[in-house]
Amino acid sequence: MLLEFDDQEGLIRDRELLDPNYVVEEDRIVGRDEQLQEVTKMLRVALGDNRPPNLFLYGPSGTGKSLITKAVCHNISHICESRDIRFGTVEVNCQDLDTLGIAVYELVQQAADAAGVPVEVPKHGVATKEKWDELYRIVNEHFDSVVFVLDELDMLVGRRDKQEPAFSRLLYQLSRAGANDELDAYISVVAISNDTKMMESVGSRAVSSFTPEDVHFDDYDANQLQAILRRRQDAFHDDVVDDDVIPLAAAFAAQTHGDARKAIDLMRVAGELAEREGDNRVSEKHVRTAQEKVEKNRVLEVVRGISTQKKLCLYATAAVASQTDGGSARSTTGYRVYQYLTDAIDADQYHQETYVNKMKELTTYSLVDFERRSHGPSSGMFLEFQFGESPGTILETLREDSRIEAISEEEVTSVVKAQIRNQT
Repeated sequence: MLLEFDDQEGLIRDRELLDPNYVVEEDRIVGRDEQLQEVTKMLRVALGDNRPPNLFLYGPSGTGKSLITKAVCHNISHICESRDIRFGTVEVNCQDLDTLGIAVYELVQQAADAAGVPVEVPKHGVATKEKWDELYRIVNEHFDSVVFVLDELDMLVGRRDKQEPAFSRLLYQLSRAGANDELDAYISVVAISNDTKMMESVGSRAVSSFTPEDVHFDDYDANQLQAILRRRQDAFHDDVVDDDVIPLAAAFAAQTHGDARKAIDLMRVAGELAEREGDNRVSEKHVRTAQEKVEKNRVLEVVRGISTQKKLCLYATAAVASQTDGGSARSTTGYRVYQYLTDAIDADQYHQETYVNKMKELTTYSLVDFERRSHGPSSGMFLEFQFGESPGTILETLREDSRIEAISEEEVTSVVKAQIRNQT
């Protein structure tokens, strides 16, 4: 079977182009001319052996923040090499880093990889200061200029008993290192976040030393997403993609915050489905199947890692949204359904304020968004949650948890409908 599959020509010619994290050439970057120029203008200072400014890139997921940063740093690296300037890019994704110490070690590891040298401190069992010292040693010995790219920085919260989040302490330490003569090399810190309000949580000391240039990235619209996909259509062999495939994939991605990663991923999954089914073309049916698969996989990846309480909050809110015309849910109604769920499985029951805070935390995963609303003096103020994905998909995925599966779907629907009637 393997040999038979190997003999097939397949539909996909260059799979790297269908990887959302692959660094493409500048002429493939679409709809981000202004941001590309801004980042290039500010980081190009490194070409003259000078210190570039710090940057804060913010906007929704999949809008080109990481892509443009990588592309610009890649180009700078090539030019610096020809000018005998030792330029390095040290990039870490903070999503899965739990503490400041782990984050610093990851920076050490990435810096060592970029320099082609071993790390001389262990990951565990030493003070964080020793890890900082190792980072400074590697940078000073092997680089003239370094750009530290901290992707999804807002996810690095760290220990709850600290007065400020770990990402604030990381920014402070990195941005102060040069001023304290701990680093001889020029360094720039590029902080990337989906949370537009992240800087509000940064401590005053870090703010005064970090002082970044802000670059905003807004959602891609459907036309821009189509253009992005057309610039990657040569990932497929000639004339194997139906005309309606790219517009449909772009439309699906535009519905969920204009996420280019999702659009590219849809094209990849659609192509792989067509190949596995032995079809000789990628068609609309493959895109629709891919949409269901990609959406469920992403939701599954997120919800598997969250606590039971967050699952209950999310399930209650999605259950309400699934029964409303606009696919949204009031926090007040969602909380009453959450109370029903916790009673049904005899779980701890949080106050409404904690329920709302749990839902707000889920906005960082791009599953939900919210707006503050009021429907007249009698209804008071409440938050209205909107879902980036289908509420039905979220409910189906959450029911893979055995505790939630034990709750009757019919009874939940009945409770939701009763609460929606009571809210008017």
